[in-house]
This record gives sequence, structure tokens and C-alpha cells, in this order.
Amino acid sequence: MEQDHPLVHDVFPDLVAELTTLLEDEREHEPAIVVRDVRLVAMCDCGDDFCQSIRTAAHPKGKPYGEGHRCVPLSPSEGMLVLDVVDGRIMCIEILDRAPMRRLKP
Repeated sequence: MEQDHPLVHDVFPDLVAELTTLLEDEREHEPAIVVRDVRLVAMCDCGDDFCQSIRTAAHPKGKPYGEGHRCVPLSPSEGMLVLDVVDGRIMCIEILDRAPMRRLKP
């Protein structure tokens, strides 16, 4: 159940604030609104030390998102941030080559 997963905003508020600003800068108004309400379903388990990506919805391993998918690359001052969006829903926040994030809550 989604309610069992914490809001990304509650765990990584600085990340969500940065994403909101970057999305507004790119005129990505809908994702800028919905990013405040995405849930931390799982941290990426790829094992790469440069990856801190967050899954915000269930995704079958090894399968593409399919129709309605688009990548939203952003321009942060550090590393890479890319959102995977399907039909207006943020499915994944790709976070690469950035300083380790600090969790506020487990």
C-alpha cells in the first residue's frame, strides 16, 4: 500500500525543494507540483556507488515503462537528476554522481 511508504519530502526535504525549483526553471509545472507528494517506495539496489536513485512507484525489474514514458533531465549544480515520468506520474528520481544524501527519517 502506498500509504506505508514515507513521502520523499519527509525523508529528503532538500532534494524535493531542489527538484521543485529545477522543474519550475524548466517549465515542467505538473511534475513540480506532484514531486511534493511522491513516496519513497525503494532506494535503488543497483549497487553502483554513484547512484542514490529513488523509486517512487512499483516497477517490474528489467522491463521498460512503456507508452506514456518520458525522461525529464534537469540541470543541478552537482551530478545528475533525471525523472522518469509516465502519464504525469513520477516513477523514479534518478540521482547520480552527487554527495551522499542525509535521511531525516528511516
